[in-house]
Amino acid sequence: MSNNSFSQLKSSRKSSLEKLTGELTKMQSGSQQSNGPDERFWTPTVDKMGNGVAVIRFLPAPKDEDVPFVRIFSHGFKGPTGSWYIENSRTTIGESDPVSDLNTKLWNSGIESDKDLARDQKRKLHFISNILVVKDPSNPENEGKVFLYKFGKKIFDKLNDLMNPAFDDEEPVNPFDFWEGANFRLKIRQVDGYRNYDKSDFDTSSSVSDDDSELENIWNLQYSLQEFVDPKNFKSYEELQNKLDRVLGNESVVVKPKKVVKELEEESPPEMKSVSTDSDDDLDELFKSLSEE
Repeated sequence: MSNNSFSQLKSSRKSSLEKLTGELTKMQSGSQQSNGPDERFWTPTVDKMGNGVAVIRFLPAPKDEDVPFVRIFSHGFKGPTGSWYIENSRTTIGESDPVSDLNTKLWNSGIESDKDLARDQKRKLHFISNILVVKDPSNPENEGKVFLYKFGKKIFDKLNDLMNPAFDDEEPVNPFDFWEGANFRLKIRQVDGYRNYDKSDFDTSSSVSDDDSELENIWNLQYSLQEFVDPKNFKSYEELQNKLDRVLGNESVVVKPKKVVKELEEESPPEMKSVSTDSDDDLDELFKSLSEE
């Protein structure tokens, strides 16, 4: 049942962790696009050396939604024509995607150069959650405000480790809980040209506030997450196929979508920001996101 009252959110928090771990199990077994920056999103600031710190708090599922995060797959690569293919993947919504289908064909060819191309074109993974910015030394005006936060697998693994500790003497903690969650100390370093989050960690469990009215106000300020995985916000298979053909320099040939999708799975390199463009005008946004994990 979706959260429709703050009192229900508080009374059901004991079962929230179980629901979350169930969602993780489903994910492991088994967006909206914009021409400019989305002001709802918070981005950590780093210095000239690529280092940065901040403290954030991951928030519960927003009103009328069940899960406090969404998972999105995307593709971002430059074709031989010099044009970029930067699109969300339909595999996010459980549908076939032309790049995934092409990558599967390339990988199964047995030709090493085809495999290299499939690696270059493989999908990237990121997550979106609501957060409360607790401390932002570079932008103190953000402190105490609710934002959306896009992050990669490395940070998600830290969330998962807190919910599913490796040792029996460690109690599982729901990092998205208002009352029994924990602040996340984000520590960013530049390692081998990429942002590294290994030093980031969670504080001990604590309440965001002792005042439930303040917590309810924060909850009411949260943004919907389901819009980012709403099928209506994804381009059709045919549209993506035509875009892919243009980027690769192929004649436009519409391929009938398959029901079963098998995507080449590898650890994701730097995630790509979801930007839809055929020109170089918006590439600054892409390269800003290249440092993300």
